[in-house]
Amino acid sequence: MPYAPKKPCRYPGCPQLTHQTYCKKHTQVMNHNYNHYQRPKVHHQRYHRGWPKIRQRYLRLHPFCEMCRSQGSFTKATEVHHVLPLEHGGTNDFKNLMALCKACHSRITAQMDDRWHQKRRAYHY
Repeated sequence: MPYAPKKPCRYPGCPQLTHQTYCKKHTQVMNHNYNHYQRPKVHHQRYHRGWPKIRQRYLRLHPFCEMCRSQGSFTKATEVHHVLPLEHGGTNDFKNLMALCKACHSRITAQMDDRWHQKRRAYHY
């Protein structure tokens, strides 16, 4: 299947063409700026340095989206969801984690109102 044509990097003054929003160099810059200036400080306390290893291990053990699998389709899991959010007393224990595809994780997050930092509640199955 053909790709869409490359677009200019959206970083001011960058002439690079890319399929993403930013070129590789400026993706790192923008991620750093987001994590440093826009993400709440408590995020760093909840998602400590060990989280990437926990996430990777869980995805290795659960390669398919658990929501899609319950509906009969097999979609690759790319994200790990906390059933009970860390800010509400949840843990990184495997019993509290769920492997999801991007679409299912976005849907659950929106249903929890988590993305807009409003009223938060756990999504129960």
